[in-house]
Amino acid sequence: MHRTIFGTPIVNAVLRNFSVLFLRLSGWKIEGHLPPEASKCVFIAAPHTSNWDLPFTLMVAFALRLNIYWMGKASIFRFPFGGVMRWLGGIAVNREQSNNLVAASAQALIAADGPVQLVIPPEGTRSKTRYWKTGFYYIALEANVPILMAYMDYSRKISGIGPLLTPTGNIENDMQIVKDFYAPFKGKNADQFEPSH
Repeated sequence: MHRTIFGTPIVNAVLRNFSVLFLRLSGWKIEGHLPPEASKCVFIAAPHTSNWDLPFTLMVAFALRLNIYWMGKASIFRFPFGGVMRWLGGIAVNREQSNNLVAASAQALIAADGPVQLVIPPEGTRSKTRYWKTGFYYIALEANVPILMAYMDYSRKISGIGPLLTPTGNIENDMQIVKDFYAPFKGKNADQFEPSH
């Protein structure tokens, strides 16, 4: 994995202090902490309904001392912003050539020589949707790492880290656990996602 802002010592410390202060003054409450067994994991970020989710996710990551990487559409990595996006932990995804994305992501997690939390929004889109994509599940299963359920509830201004889920291979049962956990949380544009059961 490439070097990011989370591994840049002085900048990390400054932005962590800024993030903690900004979130506190904005009325947000941060809950939970990263369990030791989740130093390498697939990190669900949900609900994903707004472009504001990225800056808030980055601030929460600083506050919780995480080392996150996130996936974004290739267009936001074009010049002149590509370098900045990668430094912020971004990994460009070409959705037209994403058939090998699960295997490549799993191998990146396996090969990483330090803590890595790979953030994937399970809805996969900010457009209105009823169905959760399952790529995050298969990445975790193939890499043999847990899924960490993180949340951001704009209605109550709470964000944090929930329980770990170890994929069993029974995707129907495991996905129901995920959906049940996220059912109470509301994204910034809550009407953009209506979870299907």
